[in-house]
Amino acid sequence: MKLNAHTALSTPTLLLVPYSEHHVPHYHEWMKDPDLQSATASEPLSLEEEYAMQRSWRGDRDKLTFIICQPLRQKDDREQRPGMSHVRVGEDDSPERMIGDINLFLFDAEIEEGEREVEELGGSGSGSVVGEVELMIARKSLQRQGFGRAALLTFIDYIHTHWPDIAAEYAQSGAITPQLSFLRVKINQTNVGSIRLFEGVGFIRTTEEPNYFGELELRFVPDLEGLRKQKGWEEVVELGYG
Repeated sequence: MKLNAHTALSTPTLLLVPYSEHHVPHYHEWMKDPDLQSATASEPLSLEEEYAMQRSWRGDRDKLTFIICQPLRQKDDREQRPGMSHVRVGEDDSPERMIGDINLFLFDAEIEEGEREVEELGGSGSGSVVGEVELMIARKSLQRQGFGRAALLTFIDYIHTHWPDIAAEYAQSGAITPQLSFLRVKINQTNVGSIRLFEGVGFIRTTEEPNYFGELELRFVPDLEGLRKQKGWEEVVELGYG
């Protein structure tokens, strides 16, 4: 999506920045790790293919992504950049500060999704949109340190707050702005840590049995007021990027 091309999200715990061209080489190195490939159900890409994928993430109307970085150095920033309104591209999001990524795929709620299920989950059925979330903490030394939960809460907050703009770019044209029915995530049944993370934020399993691919599906109806009462939620400051 183009919506977040110039927006960074800052909290005391992390910094989310739009996935940009200068991130690709380090991201490519991450994705050579067989463990990450398995956890994300990804196939290894060439560097050229990775650049093409980044361009797709930036331009496609149904994809929204941020790179997760370590938080801004608050003390230094207050002293050196009072009243700051922008992040330092290439510095605040340099390779050594990159942690992972978080993504949203949008698609129309189709018949096979079960319109009755959609309505029961608070959606409107016809004319509604489903969002699929993917989260990866790539730096193993920073896994299980709270970055995944912080990124998820910040990302869902952004989706909820900016849904009219997200929906408008997704729909492109038309008088009716689609509603977000629910968010979902598909996680391999063996990835107990990720399942606990999403359930801890309020995602609910649709079934106790995995699908053909060994995945469990969990769903969440965004509720901004409830989200902001969650443990670990932090106020988000939007900064310029680029």
